[in-house]
Amino acid sequence: QVQVVESGGGSVQAGGSLRLSCVASRYRFSSMGWFRQAPGKEREGVAAIDTDGSTKYADSVKGRFTISKDNAKNNLYLQMNSLKPEDTAMYYCAADTRRYRGLGLEYTYWGQGTQVTVSS
Repeated sequence: QVQVVESGGGSVQAGGSLRLSCVASRYRFSSMGWFRQAPGKEREGVAAIDTDGSTKYADSVKGRFTISKDNAKNNLYLQMNSLKPEDTAMYYCAADTRRYRGLGLEYTYWGQGTQVTVSS
């Protein structure tokens, strides 16, 4: 089974930064991405990256978040700067072995999530 595990969440004040990490099983994924979900809200795509490094970002995080990959380790990262209270959510790492999924929710593999809390 493919394993996907997130880490790096925590509590910060508005304007602060966090760096999330995702450790995935050794495999060449077609797409990897970060998603988030707040209580009572639908899950939404935050950032995605394909095999050649092409990226996509949700409008709400453009200019503040950066997604990247460590190709040797097949790990995924999300650098989050200038955090806002509305960024508070459970953040999930996702991966797909079949095709590029972008910010869509049709990824095959999902982690258990890491909590990010941003206070005013």
